[in-house]
Amino acid sequence: MEVSEFFLKLLIILLSAKFFAEVFAYLRLPSVLGEVIAGIIIGPSLLGIIIPDATFHLLAEIGILLLLFEVGLETDVGQLVKVGIQSSLVAATGVVVPALLGFWISYYVLNLSLLISLFVGGTLVATSIGITVRVLVDLKQHQTKTAKVVLGAAVLDDVVGVVILAVLYDFAVKGTVSITDTAKVLGFIAAFLLVAPVIAKLFVPLISKLSSVSKTKGMIPTLIISLILILAVVSHGAGAPEILGSFAAGIALARRFFLPFGSTIDHYSHDLAEKIEENMKPIIELFVPVFFVIVGASINLKVVDFTSSTLWYMAGLLTIVAITAKMVSGIWAEGGMRTKLTTGIAMVPRGEVGLIFAEVGKKSGIFDDMIYAVIVFVVALTTLFAPLLLRYVVRNEE
Repeated sequence: MEVSEFFLKLLIILLSAKFFAEVFAYLRLPSVLGEVIAGIIIGPSLLGIIIPDATFHLLAEIGILLLLFEVGLETDVGQLVKVGIQSSLVAATGVVVPALLGFWISYYVLNLSLLISLFVGGTLVATSIGITVRVLVDLKQHQTKTAKVVLGAAVLDDVVGVVILAVLYDFAVKGTVSITDTAKVLGFIAAFLLVAPVIAKLFVPLISKLSSVSKTKGMIPTLIISLILILAVVSHGAGAPEILGSFAAGIALARRFFLPFGSTIDHYSHDLAEKIEENMKPIIELFVPVFFVIVGASINLKVVDFTSSTLWYMAGLLTIVAITAKMVSGIWAEGGMRTKLTTGIAMVPRGEVGLIFAEVGKKSGIFDDMIYAVIVFVVALTTLFAPLLLRYVVRNEE
């Protein structure tokens, strides 16, 4: 791709994201849905202007890193700890129920092979943190207790999803699963989640000092993005998703942070906290929509044969499983039926995580064109369905 062509396509991505976000916001719909729709329209599904390649996927990765950093920055760690048990139960249910139902439907009802059925079940485990968080932000619900439960559960689901994908891919290639390797990955991830925020917190005095003595502009965003990138790389090295690194960086810079063994740090300085938010906000608002447009552009509906009765039958069954199995996880949320429903719906979107499973399944030869099309269709429906239903439930709750 030539430089001028890249610039033109980036221009189209940014303008289409903003245009459709504004349209959906005007219609009182989640703006994130507009950005995903923008991607579907300008992507291979319709106009074919944007075909996501490695360059655009890298831009999208920057967007999701910054989004999770912002979420961590605005997170009350104390509240996140308080809902830890609920989040764990929601996450566990959101993993086990979709995986078992997805496998059972695929193997016993659709008569697919064992390996394909395992991959389908694994695909339904994922929850897109990006989609879920952005919908809650759009609805101004990201500081609620329900949002904290969902956030914790979605983070755990993402970790489990990566482990399941690694295990299934290993099984597909070697025909066996190494328990030792799996345990090592889980151990590295657990250690990273405990240590990373503490390491990030140790950088706070350095950030404060350098920002106060700097004679040039841009010191704070440079240091913050450097911290995000460092922890993202370390997270990847630990076998965890890179976004957990940026989330840990945000949590460490949040207004109140808890160190191990009960020690609490009241934040470094209110002024520095405000400077970080002020300097990072424009960068976040520029890159995050790119991520959601690329999610939409990655959904190629042209691979779906809408005239096939077999496809409708398979996609219909798996979509019902994908939605209901995740909604069941909301039973652990404390509160009335509406709170449980909100929690369950927020766990439904598969987004980019489901597409990663689909791509791995296709490239490894596990999914044929039909199964791949079914998975893409299910991912698209869950990604578009959840924001609409969540908005309806939350608005009626108000």
